[in-house]
Amino acid sequence: MKKTIEFSSKIENINIIEKLIDEISDEIKLHSDLYGKILIAAIEGVNNAIVHGNKLDEKKDVIFSIEATKDKIQIVIKDMGNGFDYENLPDPTTPENIENISGRGVFLMQRLSDSIKFSEQGSKVELNFKV
Repeated sequence: MKKTIEFSSKIENINIIEKLIDEISDEIKLHSDLYGKILIAAIEGVNNAIVHGNKLDEKKDVIFSIEATKDKIQIVIKDMGNGFDYENLPDPTTPENIENISGRGVFLMQRLSDSIKFSEQGSKVELNFKV
């Protein structure tokens, strides 16, 4: 099963992703632990695409794709921004960064997914989860 949706860069559109993941979870009977990991990682990725990638520009879209097989779930999130230096992100767990309210999205996505891959200068992220 594969679904792809495209939507404008409005924070309230994160609800679209929540509903889509709920539907897929119900359809393939995801375990609640895996559902939680996928939901949080997807929301973080979409939020990053809207806020950091597309800079809340409603004329720019986010493309969200989710594919579920018997072995894995793959999520691909693409924004229309210029990307970012994903290889040199500050560690949000170090003392100097611990109180920063931003900078945790990629960290969470890395910890929650089984693998993460950035491409197109960071404007595209692929998250993989073993089922």
